[in-house]
Amino acid sequence: MAVNNRVKITSDIELKDRLVAINRVTKVTKGGRTFSFAAIVVVGNEDGVIGWGLGKAGEVTTAIAKGVEAAKKNLTRVPVLKGTVPHEQSAKFGGAQVFIKPASTGTGVVAGGAMRAVLESVGVTDVLAKSKGSSNPHNLVKATILALSEMRDARMVAQNRGVSLDKVFRG
Repeated sequence: MAVNNRVKITSDIELKDRLVAINRVTKVTKGGRTFSFAAIVVVGNEDGVIGWGLGKAGEVTTAIAKGVEAAKKNLTRVPVLKGTVPHEQSAKFGGAQVFIKPASTGTGVVAGGAMRAVLESVGVTDVLAKSKGSSNPHNLVKATILALSEMRDARMVAQNRGVSLDKVFRG
C-alpha cells in the first residue's frame, strides 16, 4: 500500500545533506577523455523528513550542489518513534533489497554505507538493517527510502481507520 507522505519544503525546515556516493564518468572522444561526476546525496532534518537527489556536473562540488537541490524537491515524511522505526519493513528497488528492524535504545545504527546515510539523515538512532542483493548505492538509497515511507505508526493507523488511538492498541 503506497502512502503519500510528501512534504512541502518551508523555510523553517533545516535540512542537513550527506554525500552517499560519487561516480566519475569518462567519455572518450577523438580529442581525448572527458571526465564528469555524478553524486547521489541524501538530505534530512533528522526528525522524520528525508529526500534524495542525483547531481551530474563537470566538477564534484557542482554535482553535489545539484544533488542537494534535487533532493530538496523530493522530500518524504517518515515516522520515527523514540529514535527507532515503528515496525519491521522490507522493500525492493531494482536489484537492491533492504530489511529494516526496530532496535532497543543504545543499539546504534547497524547498517551499511548507503543505508546508514539515509537512516541517520532521517533521525533514526537505533535500528538493525540488512541489505541483500545489489550493493548499488543508487538502488540502496531508493529501496531504503521506499521501506521507510511504507512504515506507519499507531497515530497514522488510527487516523486512516477513523478510530481513537487507544482503540488501535486494544483491537
